[in-house]
Amino acid sequence: MPRFLTAGESHGKCLITIIEGFPAGLRLDLQFINQELKRRQQGYGRGERMKIEHDEVEVLSGVRLGRTTGAPITFLIENKDFPSWEEIMSLEERKVEPVIVPRPGHADLGGYLKYGLEDLRDVIERASARETAARVAVGAVAKLLLREFNIDIFSFTIAIGKTRVKWEGDWESIKEKAELSPLRCPEVSGEEKMKEEIDEAREKGDSLGGIFQVVAIGVPPGLGSYVQWDRRLDARLAYAIMSIPAVKGVEIGEGFTSASLPGSAVQDEILYDRKEGFFRLTNRAGGIEGGVSNGEAIIIRGAVKPVPTLSKPLRSVHLRTKQSLPAHKERADVCVVPSAGVIAEAMTAWVIASAFLEKFGVDSLEDIKESYTTYLERLKRM
Repeated sequence: MPRFLTAGESHGKCLITIIEGFPAGLRLDLQFINQELKRRQQGYGRGERMKIEHDEVEVLSGVRLGRTTGAPITFLIENKDFPSWEEIMSLEERKVEPVIVPRPGHADLGGYLKYGLEDLRDVIERASARETAARVAVGAVAKLLLREFNIDIFSFTIAIGKTRVKWEGDWESIKEKAELSPLRCPEVSGEEKMKEEIDEAREKGDSLGGIFQVVAIGVPPGLGSYVQWDRRLDARLAYAIMSIPAVKGVEIGEGFTSASLPGSAVQDEILYDRKEGFFRLTNRAGGIEGGVSNGEAIIIRGAVKPVPTLSKPLRSVHLRTKQSLPAHKERADVCVVPSAGVIAEAMTAWVIASAFLEKFGVDSLEDIKESYTTYLERLKRM
């Protein structure tokens, strides 16, 4: 079954990812993949590093004459900032100034205690959200596969700080508005309030979190399974979204809201039409019931905590002297909610593509299309 691994450090030479178990015959659109990487780097509230890095993938294996071959696909993304860090990130043994005051909210202290390291730089470099650039490249490949079957995935921002917006219109218009917004927010007046909050936080040396929403349209019923806990589609999606740095909560559909409502106001009634087949007038379940997609749009929301690295650091402890000191300071963003939504798109695309391939085959795109067509024809007869 499909899987991927990433490697590399935030300020090392590069990021590398290997995708295994992807079908042969898929046209690999490098322009699309690089555009996805660019989307991840954009957003009001991002830091100075986004002005340095201009992420692009170099394909090292698994693609020939523009199409996947079925062999492992390897991507390399160069870190443009590496020359400035070459001594600190040296492979050769040498003396460097260690980082020894952990940052609250980061993996610094946990990594120090787990691995017995002497320099927190070893934790910082791999735990950094820079790794998600490799994931977005993987997600772009998954999106290219899903597009072959008219499945589209996008995200938008619904809250930053204290500002939460409501949106109107069909999914296509919401997607278009979000793509035009520096905060990926489809509601203009709400976006202006979000910007004001971000500016205020920047002036105070603080940071802000928020909420993004991911929507997957065109997902057929029957992906995932209820027969084992680790095959449930909603569980796999929640796992993938929670793996994104700074994400502290995930809900599918009206997850948290439904907890305070009676069942009659939560469940989506089932209707039938000869032309449409089974359908719903509501989608409070977020497109998944019992761990299986039901044919409605899949709706996922992620809560993003404020970035832990602050320009005015919080209190911490010197690991050797145990003296109370301000936490170590790294270059950081004020708000990452828009880019977190793009990363969540990538992870959602990967999980759905994996479930899709599990059901319809993994070797050849042509065979997968034939299997999918047969499945849709069977659904029409039911």
